[in-house]
Amino acid sequence: MVKAVKPADLRAKTPDELEARLVELKREQLNLRFQRATGQTEAQSRVRVVRREIARIKTIAAQNAKNAAGAKTSAANA
Repeated sequence: MVKAVKPADLRAKTPDELEARLVELKREQLNLRFQRATGQTEAQSRVRVVRREIARIKTIAAQNAKNAAGAKTSAANA
């Protein structure tokens, strides 16, 4: 079984790496949906893990964007 990535590990990644991982997970999610629809799902619990990891990546990407925007405005005001 594949373990979910910890948020600390995701925060250490660059935005490009997060985007690449997000695309990979969305592709896996699509494949899992097709497997479920055709009755071929082997790892039913993987659906939940993938969905939550996608949410984690989106949350961390949004936090990084917010922090970057805040840093730009504070640098402009200084």
